Amino acid sequence: MHTTPSPRPVTWFARPAARSWRCSPAPDAVRRFHAGQPGHLPTPLMELPAFADELGVGRVFVKDESCRFGLPAFKALGASWAVHRILAERAPQDPVLLVTATDGNHGRAVARMARLAGRPAHVFVPRGVHPEAVAAIEAEGARVTRVDGPYDAAVRRAAGAAAEPPAVLVQDTAWPGYEEIPGWIVEGYATLFHEIDGQLRAAGAEPPGLLAVPVGVGSLAQAAVTHYRSRPGGPAPAVLAVEPVAAACVLASLVRGEPVTVETGETAMAGLNCGTPSSIAWPSLREGLDAAVAVTDADSARAASDLAALGLSSGPCGAASLAGVRVALTGADAGERRAALGLGASATLVLLSTEGTAANPATAPEDPS
Repeated sequence: MHTTPSPRPVTWFARPAARSWRCSPAPDAVRRFHAGQPGHLPTPLMELPAFADELGVGRVFVKDESCRFGLPAFKALGASWAVHRILAERAPQDPVLLVTATDGNHGRAVARMARLAGRPAHVFVPRGVHPEAVAAIEAEGARVTRVDGPYDAAVRRAAGAAAEPPAVLVQDTAWPGYEEIPGWIVEGYATLFHEIDGQLRAAGAEPPGLLAVPVGVGSLAQAAVTHYRSRPGGPAPAVLAVEPVAAACVLASLVRGEPVTVETGETAMAGLNCGTPSSIAWPSLREGLDAAVAVTDADSARAASDLAALGLSSGPCGAASLAGVRVALTGADAGERRAALGLGASATLVLLSTEGTAANPATAPEDPS
């Protein structure tokens, strides 16, 4: 693993050959599990025609993950399936402590699933996470430890704390030797994409020509690539990864052709402020991701404001999808980028808004402690 400084001067990467790559699908048991959970409903897929006009495409839909399992982000899909798999391998009386690190949303999801299962949770939080997001994790009954360092440092602390039973690490990033549980988390996200399929059909829309995914370590993007590259026939959509310029580890890795660790900076997109791609995500992203783009906090803030004006609650990370397609499809070199994405004027775009405004406030004040 190489280390490179961030932000990177390169803010765009494209690989059109990705649409021809194929892989195996996620297990069907994931959808059956989520469908059987109390209170679980598909999240909305909202059509926003104003953006279709702006972006020069046929139709634009936004998958609104501002309320998933009663939480303000998509993360509960992966956490619920992973915790289910972990506990299924143990006797009900066996003690289990669920441990994780988080920029906010994943930790709260693990804490919620631990509480529902009657198990304790310990969550490590890096600097820069808003106190309200930390308080929400604590309100789920979890113990919270603050780490004076970036996300990667919090992950290392969590891994160390989970080294001995009865602790189990429930991390949404993988590295050599720790890949099974992150793989279950990625599988859990498959439900989101199956929902999109059905919702587009119900709206009389074509399958997506482009899907934009906010990216931290790449787990959700891995789930997107797996879903759309596991179909035996038919046109495959382009998948666009969107990262903050301050933490574009997947973009840097794609440019280099191997996993890269970047030095992360400050960004309002707290849930995307990750310096190292997940080891299990990387092969799928390398082979099956069409493009990656880096956006600024100002890009994300403008997108969030525009989504709010149309009635959609989207935090800085969720709004990154709209910011990313704006960078990709408008302005200088837009024609070249559209061609790389194989995007025609009648295409359907799907943007993943991965969190609502309640997930992580846009700015994090300095911690006086």
